[in-house]
Amino acid sequence: MYDVHLAESHFPAQTDLDLRETTVSSILRFAAQKWPDEIALHEVDEAGTDGRTWTYAQLLADCEKLADALLTRFRPGERLVVWSPNIPEWILCEYAFGIAGLVLVTGNPGYQERELAYVTEQSGAVGLFIVESFRGNPMGEIARRVAEQNEAVREVVNLQDHDALFAKGSQSNQRPEVTPQDIAQIQYTSGSTGFPKGVLLHHYGLTNNSRHAFERIGMEEKMTGLLVAPLFHTTGCAVTVLGACQSGARLVVPPMFDPNLANLLVEREKVQSIIGVPTMYMMMLEVDDANPRDLTSIEVVGAGGSMVAPELIRRMKDRFGCKFTNGYGMTETSPLLTGTRDSDPMEKQTETIGQPFAQLDVSIRDPQSNAVMPLNTVGEICARGYSVMAGYNDNPQATADAIDENGWMHTGDLGRMDAQGFITITGRVKEMIIRGGENLYPVEIENALLEHPEVAQVAVVGLPDEKWGEIVAAFIRMPEGSTMDPQAMKGHCRSLLAAQKTPSVWVQVSEYPMTGSGKVQKFHLRDAYLAGKYEAATP
Repeated sequence: MYDVHLAESHFPAQTDLDLRETTVSSILRFAAQKWPDEIALHEVDEAGTDGRTWTYAQLLADCEKLADALLTRFRPGERLVVWSPNIPEWILCEYAFGIAGLVLVTGNPGYQERELAYVTEQSGAVGLFIVESFRGNPMGEIARRVAEQNEAVREVVNLQDHDALFAKGSQSNQRPEVTPQDIAQIQYTSGSTGFPKGVLLHHYGLTNNSRHAFERIGMEEKMTGLLVAPLFHTTGCAVTVLGACQSGARLVVPPMFDPNLANLLVEREKVQSIIGVPTMYMMMLEVDDANPRDLTSIEVVGAGGSMVAPELIRRMKDRFGCKFTNGYGMTETSPLLTGTRDSDPMEKQTETIGQPFAQLDVSIRDPQSNAVMPLNTVGEICARGYSVMAGYNDNPQATADAIDENGWMHTGDLGRMDAQGFITITGRVKEMIIRGGENLYPVEIENALLEHPEVAQVAVVGLPDEKWGEIVAAFIRMPEGSTMDPQAMKGHCRSLLAAQKTPSVWVQVSEYPMTGSGKVQKFHLRDAYLAGKYEAATP
């Protein structure tokens, strides 16, 4: 824990960890030199059957071979979409693109034609690297239709056809000198609040942030990690993959997250570390209740992507006896900004998102005036430093709206900071509920409801109301076979929160509309409710 005593809600950058002039390619070369014979990637299929493995030396050799092949077909600086589930070739492309100076554009394998067409066109991509199908989605057919309608696209390449992937073309581009400030990836925001934007991420931010993340989580060298986060998301391709590379980890790579498969692999492969989103851990615990396995090998668990309920943290630490780190960030910050430490006091671990990462300034600012807020006062979380994006692709107005003239990245998240620099998330600027002129924060209400033993998951949103302006609605998922008792839920909520924070609309749901990265799309819940698609109960 950083020993600081703040006078206002501004945490100055700490310098205990260094910043290195690294790139995606340089960290792989370093790993191949330091741990040449250690296993880097270990492939498994959907059934858990072992597939191929790569040592760090073999991984570098294959990635350099692929980079040289790509440079006969593409020019450094060109953008290529990788549209695939979690397969080793995805990671080979990540490193090969870095070596060749190509820009990786990530695509969610759940995309349909309109979404893939948008990402391809908006990014200016000239190639699509795909699999033919995944979970019933005819990705090859979709990609070829998209390419036919976009004359900029020169190739559609099946990642699993190595003759096509490693094919030689007619160009003769040499490996460029890739600098840390060059753009490595374009990640499309998950669209939880609107139309997705292409986030320009540089090598410097991605490689340093993932190394700092592994330090905060408590990762040691040469651990075995399980890839559960999707590679199209920064938690997967940045934090997990690039962090593993810089610590010599063996990364077990199944094609997607499935809680039964995850628990099986933890037991069989003696997995020591997992980095995912809270929903995944809820599902793993539910499966473990029904089908217990030996999960005692887990030493380190990292969570991010959304606020982590205190009860989940307690359950994870109790069940696995592991270190648990609750991280916070966003795609635009490469991605992590803050995180708890396992050595932090328990109330800090369960009630905050920790202190900022090294080398980053973080402040809480007034959403209207941009002034720094007093301690323990809610405002917008803002960050400044090495990991902030270069901007939004081909969208200078959105970039200017997000990054002010002093370099502060405005996250859109609300929170408060205490004198030690610990931050508590209270909601989104746009999700804040204003009931009768009083600001209410959904996360506070959600965490209170999650303390109820029969609540599996909850999302709180504001609904328009003539009298109050907005009222509070709770969309609750119960364990399978259980029925929500709204009167009991109201009583539970009132025992913990003030009356105005207690939801007046209660809806039981079996699932939520989700982004590709596992976040609940609250605006879809609100819109569906207002369209009459949910039946509400009023105590």
